[in-house]
Amino acid sequence: MTHTHTHTPAPSPWITRFSALIPAGRQVLDLACGQGRHARYLQAQGLQVTGVDRDGAALQSLQSDTAGEWLQADIENGAWPLEGRLFDAVVVTNYLWRPLWPRILASVAPGGLLLYETFAQGNEAYGKPSRPDFLLQPGELLQVCAGWSVIAYESGLLRSPERVVQRIAARRPRGASSLPATPLP
Repeated sequence: MTHTHTHTPAPSPWITRFSALIPAGRQVLDLACGQGRHARYLQAQGLQVTGVDRDGAALQSLQSDTAGEWLQADIENGAWPLEGRLFDAVVVTNYLWRPLWPRILASVAPGGLLLYETFAQGNEAYGKPSRPDFLLQPGELLQVCAGWSVIAYESGLLRSPERVVQRIAARRPRGASSLPATPLP
C-alpha cells in the first residue's frame, strides 16, 4: 500500500492538545478537512471521523488510506450535508464562512467540544488570507461561543510561518437548549 499522504502537513498543536479531551471511539466532524491533516490524526487517536470538503481529489486521497466517512459538499453554496447530525467534537481550522456559524454550533452535541482555529485580523500584514471576510474580528470566537464553557482561547501572532490567528476550545452546555437562561428578577 502506498502512502500518498507523506506530504500532509502536521496537525495543529492546538488541535492535538485539545483533542485529548475527546474520549476514544467518539464521533468527530472535521469541517473543510482538505488533505486531512486533522482527520488522519484524530482517526489515529481512535476517534470516528467524518470529514467534509468541496475538494474531491483531497477526499479521494483520504478515502484511499484512512477509515472514516468522507463527504464532498460545497457547504457555502449547497445544502448542509449533515442535517440533524450531532458530533462529540467539531474541528475547524483555517476556514471561515460566517453564515455557517449556526450550523457548526448546532452540530456539536450537548457536552461536546468545538475546536476552532483560523486567521484573524492583522494577518493581512503577513500574507493571505487578507480579506476581512476571511479574518476573524477581535474576540469573534469568544462572541460566537457565548454561553459555552471556554476551556482555552488564544489570539495573536504565531511564528514559522508568521500568521495571526484566533483559536478556541469550548464545550457546549449539556442543557436541553443552547439558549441563554432567563435572568432572575
